[in-house]
Amino acid sequence: MSPEKMVHMANQIATFFKTQPGTDQANRVAAHLTDYWEPRMLAQLRGYVATGGKGLDDIVVKAAGLIS
Repeated sequence: MSPEKMVHMANQIATFFKTQPGTDQANRVAAHLTDYWEPRMLAQLRGYVATGGKGLDDIVVKAAGLIS
């Protein structure tokens, strides 16, 4: 998918989890991505973060680091 679409989708997920109580939003985003994104999408996200992650919410960047 295009990097712009990936950033938009990932940021939407982060925005949702920011509204939830608790302090583990990055863990929740990582769990959601792992559950619902296919491996190619996760690899693209990790690669995008590795090159700077321009436009990604900080929670998404943290979540990407939690995804194995």
